[in-house]
Amino acid sequence: MKQLRQLLLSVAAILFFTAALSANDKPKNIVLILADDLGWADTTLYGKTSLYETPNIQRLASQGVTFSNAYASPICSPTRASILTGQNPARLGLTTPSAHLKEERLEAVSSPRALPHQKSTNVQSTTRIDLSLPTLGLLLKQAGYSTAHFGKWHLGREGHTPLERGFDVDLPHWYGPGPKTSYLAPWGYANFKEGEPGEHIEDRMAMEAVKWLKKRDPSKPFFMNYWQFSVHAPFGAKPELITRYQNKINPDSAQRSPTYAAMVHSLDDAVGTLLDTLEDEGIADDTIVIFYSDNGGNVHSGLEETDSKGNKYITAITSNQPLKGGKGGIHEGGIRVPAVVVWPGITAPGSRNKTRIQSLDLYPTILKMLGIVPPEEHIMDGLDFTKALRGIEYERDPMFTYVPSHGNTPHWLPPSMSVHYKQWKLIRTFHYGENGDHQYRLYDLQKDIGENNNLASSHHNVVQELDSLIDQYIQDAKVILPLANPNFDASKFDASLIGVQAGGLKMPSGFKRANEVTPSTPPTKLSPKGLLGWILRGADVEMNAESIKLTANARQPFMTTANLQLTGPIEVRIRIRSTRDNVGKLQWRTHAQEFFPEAKQLESFELTAGKWQEVKLHLATEGKLKHIRLFIPASKNATEIDWIEITSKSNSQKKRWDF
Repeated sequence: MKQLRQLLLSVAAILFFTAALSANDKPKNIVLILADDLGWADTTLYGKTSLYETPNIQRLASQGVTFSNAYASPICSPTRASILTGQNPARLGLTTPSAHLKEERLEAVSSPRALPHQKSTNVQSTTRIDLSLPTLGLLLKQAGYSTAHFGKWHLGREGHTPLERGFDVDLPHWYGPGPKTSYLAPWGYANFKEGEPGEHIEDRMAMEAVKWLKKRDPSKPFFMNYWQFSVHAPFGAKPELITRYQNKINPDSAQRSPTYAAMVHSLDDAVGTLLDTLEDEGIADDTIVIFYSDNGGNVHSGLEETDSKGNKYITAITSNQPLKGGKGGIHEGGIRVPAVVVWPGITAPGSRNKTRIQSLDLYPTILKMLGIVPPEEHIMDGLDFTKALRGIEYERDPMFTYVPSHGNTPHWLPPSMSVHYKQWKLIRTFHYGENGDHQYRLYDLQKDIGENNNLASSHHNVVQELDSLIDQYIQDAKVILPLANPNFDASKFDASLIGVQAGGLKMPSGFKRANEVTPSTPPTKLSPKGLLGWILRGADVEMNAESIKLTANARQPFMTTANLQLTGPIEVRIRIRSTRDNVGKLQWRTHAQEFFPEAKQLESFELTAGKWQEVKLHLATEGKLKHIRLFIPASKNATEIDWIEITSKSNSQKKRWDF
């Protein structure tokens, strides 16, 4: 039965392929370049970076159309599955980066319970996509295309590799979520020629793709699926490029990793290698080139870097500002990505388009433009955007994103689904409202791209309309949902921790061990009473006789406390001592603000080495103060705090903590 189905599929594809041939003389080749973890602000396409250099991606943009509202899943495997099938990860059940695991699980399952401090359960993702699905590779191969996959896969091990999904070639035939060992050889791939010491895997992948391209059968069109390893962890780059970008670092910029900048450089070099080859072979005018990223930039990982003067510092890998959040999260920083399409004869060179598109839209769009029709029974969530390629801007139908698990990245949310429609974005967070109801966040992205102002309480009709769209899609796609947690314990729930990355930046393995200094006497362990209700992130703490001593172990260490209920304006006083000259910061938000505003409501204060000083800060707050964060210097030298006092200047109400 399966063989008959494949035969019928092949015949249908060939018939449509023949029709396309007669209409267009000869079919277009396709090069699909998928970057890994490259954020919306990580290229020069949108004018959001002064550090990264992407001249070849910019060159590609000069030949076609750049999309300013392109979206993906916030995590890699779901996006990859959506591109190959045209289905939303919510329908596929593949919602986590779990496709490298040995276990083969083809159905998503709602976890029956969760940890006591969590209001909802997670959904256990599938780890594979069904082999019966007509993937893009299969359909194009059956339509007469030569097919090849290069680079990252992350959609399954043996039996579920590119070779089973319609690709004739798969190099380096690796199932993992990133490069096997590192970017620079030796790599250690099985049955793949080892590189010379120091050879970059992205250079090698581009070279292998060029070799295949030059040896192909020129009588057949080709589909090159070039899925880059760059810029996923493990973080590393060519030493000479790191040195180059050390000289460009602006210490005041949120993008200040020379290692990551060097990785972006190598990614862009590979794009240039492919473009050069298309031109050298004389086939650029016959080849569609698509550039896309699988999710937003990584803001939860960190590196210890060295500046041009030899000073060491810890920094996040990148920043997606002005977008909120990053990889793994449902906010814009996790799902909005760079995208360029060059379709000779169709796209206007150097054009831009604001039409909202999603990764799963690539499937129906490519097939439509090539005149290839998928099996009638195959359900597609993706929408054809050929009108946008021809220069028309229009309002896309509702777009859904699904992240049904608890995360640990900056601005993470509990299990949620979002819908984009018109200027609106609604996020439904399952069972995190009052009495087990859902919680809602509504943003007007035309006015608030940073998602700083939740309008849900003032736009009930919009929330209701968009929430009904979520309900309808859940029903249509038979989405497996999180459950209310039967183990929930309200006494263990702290809403202020939602969106905070526990433990600070995720550093490379071995970082702490390499930097640990064994104390002559062990530090006193603090009970929760030792911090008097404050929560510490990104630092180690010791208790002295009359103070607490904090030592940073991550970028941006801070203390935080919430539910202050103090009416502004506010005065904050802190008795503090630093072992070296440095700068501290204090950030705040009010009850009217759901999140801390990006780069706003932040007061800095100078610390003089060696002496106790009393810092006094005046906060021009409107309404009631709810939540503050006290950022200590991100250095290996300790900072001591004796006491903190917060006073309302309108009614003299005061809170004080003596450590």
